[in-house]
Amino acid sequence: MMARRLPELFTGFAVIIVAAVFLVYALTESGTVTTSGYPLQAQFSSIGSLTVGADVKIGGVVIGHVADERLDPNTYAAIVRLVIDNGIKVPEDSSATIASDGLLGGNYVSVSPGGSNTMLAAGQSFSVTQSAINIEDLLGKFIFSMGGTPGKPSAPAQGSGASVPANPAALSPAAAK
Repeated sequence: MMARRLPELFTGFAVIIVAAVFLVYALTESGTVTTSGYPLQAQFSSIGSLTVGADVKIGGVVIGHVADERLDPNTYAAIVRLVIDNGIKVPEDSSATIASDGLLGGNYVSVSPGGSNTMLAAGQSFSVTQSAINIEDLLGKFIFSMGGTPGKPSAPAQGSGASVPANPAALSPAAAK
């Protein structure tokens, strides 16, 4: 009787081990489990789709993560708490920008280091920040700056000072001789 239950027992242990490994991985990747580091703050007018756990990078290298996001009830600005790896010191005149990994990628905080010899201490804030750029708004401005609705050619701007020759052959290099 015990011999028949032995495979079931091993299968149960294997399922528990796999579930534990998955749980550790999920907690580590979600930013819930924090690594050692020191906190810094940045204030933005808009954080776009920046999420807790997003990377903090200098020159494309991950140096920390976003630990918390909250709204300042007095200024209605987004306050983002970052955790920076202990081995990395950030100059006090550095700037923080919310950047995107591309159209389909997520947002992250890009730190541009300044030239100061004084470093930001734990709990201090970046003095210069740049908020997230809304891609949809940017594309809308581009489309409508082209002269109107998509699919329709736009009329040339009036009074632009640019002249187009009536004879297209005048544009060829042979015509310049």
